[in-house]
Amino acid sequence: MGAPSPFARAVDLRISKRLLWVGPAAYPLENIVRVFTFVLRPRRKEAIALFCKRVALMLVMAVGLTVLILLVDGVATLSRGESGGGPFIFFVWLGAAGSLAYFLLDMTKVLAAREHFVLAVETSGLSTAMVTSHDPNHLIELVGRITHAIDHPEAEFTVRVEGISASPHIYHYGDNVNMYGGSGNVGIANS
Repeated sequence: MGAPSPFARAVDLRISKRLLWVGPAAYPLENIVRVFTFVLRPRRKEAIALFCKRVALMLVMAVGLTVLILLVDGVATLSRGESGGGPFIFFVWLGAAGSLAYFLLDMTKVLAAREHFVLAVETSGLSTAMVTSHDPNHLIELVGRITHAIDHPEAEFTVRVEGISASPHIYHYGDNVNMYGGSGNVGIANS
């Protein structure tokens, strides 16, 4: 985990006048429902599975188009005595090679991504703020300071942390919980 990502940028995390500021974004303290730390991990397994699915689909399509072109070319050759399918087959496989390069690059971005120890602040809406630091203990201390500020309106402070933008395409944010009904909900189903 170590040092923050080179893509992280220094931001001020500040509590002032019942607002939590993370860089230029403001979150009212009364709307904060959870403050916690966790390890933000890349979606490596999902990236490899997606790569394999994409390559399989691309190969099926390329082989299918090649067979179709050869069949059409075979009929044209018998009727006119000429061949014209070669350039089409070349472009089909050139497109397949280009797609493979794109899929490989997309998977490599995820595989090369680092883990981050982050502090996350969730609100009663859909927004989540995340910051990271060279020192995980600093983030754990900040959880206490933020929760203290929620209960104490006079609390104010400013600290410098690393702001991080993490794509849900690359990183796994934790378990998604879907709950139906209101009683007897126990356990986790992994898919």
